[in-house]
Amino acid sequence: MDKGYAIERYHSAASLLPSRWQRLALQLPEEQQGIAEELRLRAGQPITVLLPSGEIYPVSDMSTVVMPNDLEQICDTVTGYSRYAVAESISRGFITAKGGFRLGICGTAVIKNGCNVNMRDISSITIRIAREVTGVCDGIFPELIKDGLFFSTLIVAPPGAGKTTLLRDLIRHLSDGTDSYPPQRVAVVDERSEIAVMYQGLPQMSIGTHTDVLDACPKSIGIPILVRSVNPQIIAVDEITAEEDIRAILSAANCGVQFLATIHAADKQELRRKPLYARLLRSNVFSNIITIGQNRQYTVESL
Repeated sequence: MDKGYAIERYHSAASLLPSRWQRLALQLPEEQQGIAEELRLRAGQPITVLLPSGEIYPVSDMSTVVMPNDLEQICDTVTGYSRYAVAESISRGFITAKGGFRLGICGTAVIKNGCNVNMRDISSITIRIAREVTGVCDGIFPELIKDGLFFSTLIVAPPGAGKTTLLRDLIRHLSDGTDSYPPQRVAVVDERSEIAVMYQGLPQMSIGTHTDVLDACPKSIGIPILVRSVNPQIIAVDEITAEEDIRAILSAANCGVQFLATIHAADKQELRRKPLYARLLRSNVFSNIITIGQNRQYTVESL
């Protein structure tokens, strides 16, 4: 990743903070700005920055702590002082800022009829520093194409290994096409708004020219909607976790749709040990599996 781009994204994330916290965040050395993953603000505590090695304080002065009104100001700024317009997103614990930055929110849940409908008394905010990494799938993309066709593929790795980064790059390749592979109609169910990172209807990440996005919708609901509404050739989803997800995938696969999906697991053997995923493998919907190893090395195997 280009160092200048990585640092610029850190500065863009810091610009979401109130001015005094911006100044503190920007005191972090540039070599650490370029690898920072999150800015974390907790009421009553100093600001911290998450690096690959763990959380650090950007300054040595621990006397300045985050106040609740700082957190409220961030929410107001990011939502354009229209929090009611994103209440559903807030109820799910996050909001999305322009530029593709996702803000995780903790506070007091507002429960109604057994469901969380909002968040009040914000106690912490985590700003994830989104950076696009393009071209990561270049080396393996040809292995996923057989006789000119893409076949359903699972991306399998533990949390934090880069599944969503690889998923997004594959979506872009499939949607735009290559010299030897024509563009495909790709539809994305972006349940947690992390793939396309939609902001006011516009994707903040590059996801290709022939991609349709159903944002903030559960996979089990979104997959049949996309099959009916946009006639996709390929549907992409992040993190299959539930029985209803699998039922929706099986139903759509029977309509001729190919899938690109991620799952939390170390490898194919771990998938087979888990009853939920073992059933998915037995269905023979997926033809390929990509595992992510040390230093984000990708391995493609047939299922």
